[in-house]
Amino acid sequence: MADIRFEGRTAIVTGAGRGLGRAYALELARRGAAVVVNDLGGTVEGTDADTAPADAVVAEIVAAGGQAVASYASVASPDEAASIVQRALDAFGRVDVVVANAGILRGKSVLRTSPEDFDAHLDVHTKGSFYVARAAWPTMREQNYGRFVFISSLAGIFGLAGSAAYGTAKAAVIGLSNVIAIEGARRDIRSNIVAPVAVSTRMAMLGGAATTGTEIPGRLSEAAVAPMVVYLASEECAYSGSIFSAGGGRYARIRAASAPGWTTGDDPASAEAVRDHLDEITDLQRPLYFATGDDEMRLILRGE
Repeated sequence: MADIRFEGRTAIVTGAGRGLGRAYALELARRGAAVVVNDLGGTVEGTDADTAPADAVVAEIVAAGGQAVASYASVASPDEAASIVQRALDAFGRVDVVVANAGILRGKSVLRTSPEDFDAHLDVHTKGSFYVARAAWPTMREQNYGRFVFISSLAGIFGLAGSAAYGTAKAAVIGLSNVIAIEGARRDIRSNIVAPVAVSTRMAMLGGAATTGTEIPGRLSEAAVAPMVVYLASEECAYSGSIFSAGGGRYARIRAASAPGWTTGDDPASAEAVRDHLDEITDLQRPLYFATGDDEMRLILRGE
């Protein structure tokens, strides 16, 4: 089969100055995409700013013969997020792909997470993803084409101790992606989630996943996550509203499942009845999968 290519396509990658975002931007550019390398250039905790990281990635892409421009805007501001999309339109005339990767990490337990920490994560991960997606939507709708790849985390899908704010913000991104997938379906606008695992990033090192100076196997590098992101960003992508784990040489789809359950007919249950039917309520041997919330609602209304 032919290689996946992006000639004539423009991709925005947020948080692309370092780590995973840089890997996504470089691989998209290598395959022909014009790339807006967005990065505020701050610390992992979300403080300060520096233009150097985005500029360095742009220089790397251009030196390899690709097309790229830098954006130093913060995704946490609606106006600045809109400016990222405008940067793409001004430089390349279109927006085809948004990889919403920008993030911060202040890894703390529930009790140690301050309201300010919690808000900061929501501002960057959740609101930032929404602001950029909302700004890109009109041009994607007009051209009847678009690909969103939102970067979530296993901390948001399955939970992870010491990541109260981070896990919450990353879980919220899944809901956003699901809604975009449904609303964009008629116009070939597809939206998916990647939960990456790479132990050499600044966030992974801050969380204790790797030690500085330790040799990292290639399968645990940022480059090993990029193939999943690139496929989902491509015209060939056959999925929308899906979640994928990528890292360590393993790529896997993750789905929320429902047990067939127990139904009471027209009468409401009691707490005791719920207790007595827990085997049926919790039995996932024959799981049901719903494409949208409406699908489960219809099943409930039918009393099945």
